[in-house]
Order: sequence, then structure tokens, then C-alpha cells
Amino acid sequence: MDGKRSALLVVDIQSDFLPGGPLGIERGEEVVAPIARLMASDRFGLCVATQDWHPPGHLSFASSHPGRRPFEVIELYGREQVLWPDHCVQGTPGAQLLAGMPWEKVSAVIRKGTDRAVDSYSGFRNNWEPGGTRTPTGLGGYLRERGVTEISLCGLARDYCVLWSAEDAAEAGFGVTVLWDLTRPVDPASDERVRAALLARGVVLREGPGL
Repeated sequence: MDGKRSALLVVDIQSDFLPGGPLGIERGEEVVAPIARLMASDRFGLCVATQDWHPPGHLSFASSHPGRRPFEVIELYGREQVLWPDHCVQGTPGAQLLAGMPWEKVSAVIRKGTDRAVDSYSGFRNNWEPGGTRTPTGLGGYLRERGVTEISLCGLARDYCVLWSAEDAAEAGFGVTVLWDLTRPVDPASDERVRAALLARGVVLREGPGL
């Protein structure tokens, strides 16, 4: 890997996704310190981050659909939409990037899910919108303009925001690596499906102490 042409993408390290948060991910806290060390290293030429940043009443919240419960699945714009607990609401403490991380190393933060009517897992494009489109966030162009050709991803959650970001990065032509042990899933039973989906896109899965 050419360090000068590589970027580390830190996905959604926010309190609301850690144990005790409204969408707390089991063992999510285990990735925090290793990711912080990686951010502080000189291994990557660039470090960027994503941040879930929903307005109150976001359409992905179960509370926005009377009679529905978190983790139910509905159809939205012709696609499946998971309904989530209210989380990462703009301006709330749980939506902030986690304190104590070396965020000064990050050159850009992509806030996603800011449109009340459209969910956004990927750091590169929103989820499906009316008309079957997915609007780019600008992250791909930002990285290309800085000469980035390879992206390594870590963070939360493996089966949603990391997965979708990795797939979109690969589709955009970047070389993509997922640092598997520096991610955790919402649903641990999803691991084999996620592995298969990433490998089908040519994504490299890097595991173990040699991360």
C-alpha cells in the first residue's frame, strides 16, 4: 500500500453506537482504542471520518411511524428500510464524535443522514431516494482530488455503514480494504453474508494482529 495515496475512513465512532447508547453495538467499545492508535499513526496519507447526523423525526426512526417498533422493516421508495431507535440526533451529546479520539488527525468529516426523508449508511452516497437515485456526498471527489487510490475502513457498524461505504468505494474504483477486527456488527449473525458481499466486490478483508 502506498501510504501517500491511501486514506483511513473512520465510520461513525459516536456514543449512540456504543454500549449504553440507543443503538449500542455489542462490543463496540473494543474498537475505539485500536482505531485511535491507527489514526494517530503515520500509516495513512489521509484520515477522514463519517458522522451520523439526523434531524429530529428522521424517517428511518421507528418513532416516526406510529405502531412500528425498532428493527422492523418497511418498504420505503421501493426498497427495504430498517426502522431504528432514535439515534445521533443533531446537536445531542450522543451524536458527537466520541471524545478522546485524535480527531485533529481527520481532514474531513462527512455528515450523513441529514435529509429527514432519506437514510444514509454509506459515506459516499445516500440510501435510495424517490426515483431510484442515490445522491453522492462528495467524499469520493474529495479523496480523488487528493490523490487517494486506496481506502481502508474501520468503525461501526460492520453490517450497515461500513459495508455500504466499502461497497460504494469499490464501485467508485478505489482499492478497498476493510479492517475487519476494527469493526463490529449490529447483528453478529450477519458476518458470513457481509463477508460474501464484500469479497464479491473485490474488497480485501484484513484481520488479526497484522492490521
